[in-house]
Amino acid sequence: MVTMARALAFAVAVAVLLATASPAVATTLTIQNLCRYPVWPLVTPNSGLPTISDNKARLDPNTHLSLSFPPTFWAGRVAARTGCAATGSGCETGAAPPATVAQLTVHDGGNLDLAAYSVSLVDGFNVPMVVSPQAVGGGQCPVLGCAVDLNCDCPPPQRVSDGAACLGPASYFKNKCPLTRTTPTDVEPLPQSCRSPGELKVIFCQPIVAAATDMVIRTVVADS
Repeated sequence: MVTMARALAFAVAVAVLLATASPAVATTLTIQNLCRYPVWPLVTPNSGLPTISDNKARLDPNTHLSLSFPPTFWAGRVAARTGCAATGSGCETGAAPPATVAQLTVHDGGNLDLAAYSVSLVDGFNVPMVVSPQAVGGGQCPVLGCAVDLNCDCPPPQRVSDGAACLGPASYFKNKCPLTRTTPTDVEPLPQSCRSPGELKVIFCQPIVAAATDMVIRTVVADS
């Protein structure tokens, strides 16, 4: 009986150890192009973190790219390049500022498996972009970003690449797209505590985004 009790205690201890040591379930990154023109996604990890894309994919209109985040902490940026050569080189916009940038962090916070995300116009704008969490495990997961083409009314002195990108100013960006970050200290008006999203969607040229008052817990599904 003592031997069995010890064996049972050992088994329980091993199970607890495995449960606490198991990495978070991996989250999928889906990049969807709803623009009327092709884009070449540029996915850049923060320093010291693994690369998850070779950045050679071309997304034609109404196509998407699925990537896997590692099952551990990852943070990085997603931008849309336009006017590129076949392999994503020599791009007209997006390879450098001004560019719309999605900032993503996943598998943060231990058991809560927190995700954080934003769309930044601090370095300018080139393509409408929205981040939408899917298969959410809990918390507040607002849809954030800018579905408006800010190049259309960009002040003429701020236009870049024959009007394919815009440098600002920040007040213009914020007025048109309040659910973005337009200065280094800016934050969105909606709180965010998103837990365990099975998928983060970065959507280029999302046609419809809900009103800010409706966006605290709902998400936009772009597959339609």
